[in-house]
Amino acid sequence: MNQEQKNNPLHGVKLEQILEALVDNLGWKNLGYLIDIRCFNFDPSIKSSLHFLRRTPWARQKVEALYLERIIDFNKKEEE
Repeated sequence: MNQEQKNNPLHGVKLEQILEALVDNLGWKNLGYLIDIRCFNFDPSIKSSLHFLRRTPWARQKVEALYLERIIDFNKKEEE
């Protein structure tokens, strides 16, 4: 199982950590612009967003993809 996961950049990263990193780096307004879902645009909170994302696979996939694109790539560029 470890060999399957060693190439998965999200292995060991919790959804809450992903969401907090996106909010810290982008803010709710930009996050809502990039991923247009109600829980990001109207009275956003970590708790309500996690509730929605855990029950909505397509939205979670968009959040994870944005995290990989913005946060992980940004961190790699900083290390160089």
